Amino acid sequence: MKNLFDLTGKVAVVTGASSGIGVDAAEAYGFYGASVALLARRTDRLEKTAERVRAQGAKALPLTCDVSDEGSVSEAIAKVMAEFGRIDILLNNACMMIRGGVDELELEDWNRIVGTNLTGVYLTCRHVVPHMKAQGGGKVVNIASINAVQSDKPIRLARHAYNATKAGVCGLTIGMAATYGVDNITVNSIGPGLFETEITETSLFKNPAYMQTFCETTPMARAGEHGELNGTIIYLSSDASSYVTGQYIIVDGGYAVV
Repeated sequence: MKNLFDLTGKVAVVTGASSGIGVDAAEAYGFYGASVALLARRTDRLEKTAERVRAQGAKALPLTCDVSDEGSVSEAIAKVMAEFGRIDILLNNACMMIRGGVDELELEDWNRIVGTNLTGVYLTCRHVVPHMKAQGGGKVVNIASINAVQSDKPIRLARHAYNATKAGVCGLTIGMAATYGVDNITVNSIGPGLFETEITETSLFKNPAYMQTFCETTPMARAGEHGELNGTIIYLSSDASSYVTGQYIIVDGGYAVV
């Protein structure tokens, strides 16, 4: 029987690959046999991610890229194609968050968040999808958030731009899925709950009142741990999900059900 999760011979592009979920995912792609192109703004950290991918016996290509800048994205994707000749998987993970309600956020901050979290997804897809169409298919996996559909509870943290962009990612996902299914391109999104990343480490994990409330109102009574998104990411990136598209899969320890 074929191993549906085997990614041998595949090429994955991971944005936001310099920290957190992006690092874990890149390493997992390498473990399952894919060559991995690593995109992020921080070149020094990318090399560390590349070392982790290579330790799995896979090829890694670190590339400095600002996903909010089309020229930067175009150049990076061109380098991926020159190196590997194809792109089978695109994991849109690059993200930023600035706290504040609409009455607090400056327009500059709003635009920065939209530029990375939503426009960045559009730009990478804009430059990758044509290659997927030409080669006969591919997998797009967008990292959204549980906050695309639900605010924090019961301590209501104002993260309005973040909420809006992650909801936008889900909307873009279903639109792309409907359009590109005929091209054998599946497009799905993942809604992580609370995981420790650079964004959440200082803003949430070091807030005792928030963490206590979070654990009390989450059925599994804890935050997600490193690597616990990998199963869902690999599933949506592999032949195991060949007939799954347009879906939003929540991975949150039950946070959204209570």
